[in-house]
Amino acid sequence: MTEKFSKIALRMKSNIIRELLKVTSNPGMISFGGGVPDPDTFPRSEMAEISKEILEKEYKFTLQYGQTEGDPILREEYISLLNREYGIEGLNIDNLLVTVGSQSALDLVSKIFLDDDSIYFVSKPVYLGAASAFSLRSNGYVYMTLQEDGVDLDIVEDKLKEIETRGELDKVKFIYTISNFHNPGGVTMSYEKRKRLVEIAEKYDVLIVEDDPYGDLRYEGEAIDPIFKIGGQERVLLLRTFSKILSPGLRLGIVIGNKNIIRKMVMAKQASDLCTPSLTQRIAARYLQRHNLLAQIKPTIALYREKKDLMLTELDRNFGDMNGFYWTKPEGGLFIWFTLPEGFDTGEMLELGKAENILFVPGQAFSLDNTCQNSMRLSFCLPPKEDIIEGVKRLKKVIVEYGKEKKLL
Repeated sequence: MTEKFSKIALRMKSNIIRELLKVTSNPGMISFGGGVPDPDTFPRSEMAEISKEILEKEYKFTLQYGQTEGDPILREEYISLLNREYGIEGLNIDNLLVTVGSQSALDLVSKIFLDDDSIYFVSKPVYLGAASAFSLRSNGYVYMTLQEDGVDLDIVEDKLKEIETRGELDKVKFIYTISNFHNPGGVTMSYEKRKRLVEIAEKYDVLIVEDDPYGDLRYEGEAIDPIFKIGGQERVLLLRTFSKILSPGLRLGIVIGNKNIIRKMVMAKQASDLCTPSLTQRIAARYLQRHNLLAQIKPTIALYREKKDLMLTELDRNFGDMNGFYWTKPEGGLFIWFTLPEGFDTGEMLELGKAENILFVPGQAFSLDNTCQNSMRLSFCLPPKEDIIEGVKRLKKVIVEYGKEKKLL
């Protein structure tokens, strides 16, 4: 029956991170793979209390179908959060859509904007969830090289000029970027680049899709205004999530943008899943009413800062004297992008890693053209500190063994 599959079905590939999760529970395995939050950071007691209360007293809402747009109370509370913490004003609930995590939001973005011949801009390396969603609809990607302060905007402007010259500017649907603590790159776009990106988007009348799952997990430096705040809802669509700061098990994402875009996403969502679960939305809504979310995650930030610093220290201890090895030094988020000398293939190295009970995500997973083979993504948020130390030692053993076998070291 495989001949009956659609073109989209035939383009589908298994998500390597989901595959890696299947072996993370193997005895002795240390995983630097998925960006899985430390479960000890979840506010279990508070959510248990809220859950009991809303199941008993609000069951007519929490156990029922809900609006496709999302729980009105949650959307109101999130508008207040955006105003209070980020100075974002002028929104009402029609500017917000609650999705089943950010991946659902990315899928909806691809559905309402991308045709077979559409053009979209993504970073290199690119977040694999976005790559998966977008590439199912269109292969018309344009790469933006990732630099220490965000994507290379000279490339963006040059490519847009080139596309305009050949009369295809109407095919450019959006520029997708992770503004804070890039996944997998770990870097943050500077304020200057955010302003310039908005100016470029205005000049060529292109939408910016700003994905910001990690912005609240800042460990050093000063917070930078969201691109959405700089460019406004007519130019920027903002994607946020509760997965990294409350619980991924709630499966809650938030899309903020122009009402016409939100309305079209609502229509697409109706065909996908009808509505986001009422129960988890109301848990989040009541949590926001009763607790200062960003104050509550301060212990989480302190824990992740220690883990991040420890992994950077261990990388330096194990690879600091080896030529051609370098890694990003994120100010927040969950990831370090580790690049090895040319010739290394981290995809090939993965089986060696499994044999040594150490997991990472090969760099090729974060490309649309099977490149980035000599890089890997390392996540420091889940493993205990002792596993970070041992895991980097195991990683060095794998790299040295592979390097000697391939005559690269």
